[in-house]
Amino acid sequence: MDLLKGYAHSDEEMSDDDAAEPVSLENCKSLALPTSLAVAPEVNTKSILKQIAIVDPRTKELKTNPTYDQLFQPEAGPSNPFKSDNQKAQKNTLTGFVEPAHINDFHFTRELRSFDTLGYARNPTAERSNEFIGNKEAAVGSQGESLFDSKKTGGEKRKRQANFDASDVEGYTGPWAKYCDEKTIAKPDPELQKEMDEIVRKRQANSRRFKRKQQQQENDNADETSTLHLKEAQDYQGRSFLVPPAFTGVNLRADAVPEKCFIPKKQIHVYKGHTKGVNCVQWFPKSAHLFLSCSMDTKIKLWEVYGKHQVVRTYAGHRLPVREVAFNNEGTEFLSASFDRYVKLWDTETGQWLSDAMIAKIAFSLPIPAFYFILPHYSQRSFTKWEYIRKLMRFPGL
Repeated sequence: MDLLKGYAHSDEEMSDDDAAEPVSLENCKSLALPTSLAVAPEVNTKSILKQIAIVDPRTKELKTNPTYDQLFQPEAGPSNPFKSDNQKAQKNTLTGFVEPAHINDFHFTRELRSFDTLGYARNPTAERSNEFIGNKEAAVGSQGESLFDSKKTGGEKRKRQANFDASDVEGYTGPWAKYCDEKTIAKPDPELQKEMDEIVRKRQANSRRFKRKQQQQENDNADETSTLHLKEAQDYQGRSFLVPPAFTGVNLRADAVPEKCFIPKKQIHVYKGHTKGVNCVQWFPKSAHLFLSCSMDTKIKLWEVYGKHQVVRTYAGHRLPVREVAFNNEGTEFLSASFDRYVKLWDTETGQWLSDAMIAKIAFSLPIPAFYFILPHYSQRSFTKWEYIRKLMRFPGL
């Protein structure tokens, strides 16, 4: 106190009025320091904390240890009582929360391939590695082996009939020896083959396709027709078109020999009449002033070689494509063989159907006229000998 008084008296700037007033002790007591201080005063913070979010949902670091309820409480507003816990959880996709994680590429591929192939894989979310998802029974049976693990069969290896003795020239097998229990013959025994043939025969006999095909081959046959494309079958002298013409500029006699032969270098004419491919062409005997063609369109046509190069007559009587045609020695009649297994005899001039015969196999070739001739069936690798008698087929010149 004395110091305060001395400080006041030593002040040069103090006015005379201030210096004259005395200092009271009551005013000095108010300047004294308090004797007791409240170090931890009571502060009401509970209501303030309830009004703000505990954890920022966008933060990636937690500086406190919040409870589960505080961590997953809604960002704003009250909690929806009609939603489940999974629906209330935070999501960044439609089905859940996705975040990046580090997984070894080999382990991921192993489990993926194992699940696709074996049907099971280890559960990546399980704490223990012996839990599986998928076909758990198969996982237990194979002891959890993945696709990359070598599975032990436990059985003995197959033994080979090996002979590594190089001195044995005929018996040396090397590493190519067959197994002891290997079967090299797959042909069934005669009894089993007989049973198999009987089963196949019964199935074919009962099938609709076989019955329909058999009925068509036996009963159904196309109608034999013929069409003449000339104005008249005979000329003004009463000669048929089978007679070789005399005014063609070419000697058509059988004993005539050409003076010079050469390879043709120029296209003379194109014959058009068939709608599909032509299988065979046969020249008229001796004179060759006509030729016969058979096609895949089931038609047979007779053509002129000289003159107008027109079609003379069309023969129709087969259901399937015609494979072969053949004249007799005089050219008055010809045979036609088709894929419908019929061989038919035709009159060349009138186009009349004379006779036919059904064979068991397809005739791929008709030979030159002879009393005995053979029809080869190349599809079945067999030959059929036919004897055409003049009274049966009325095939003159045989």
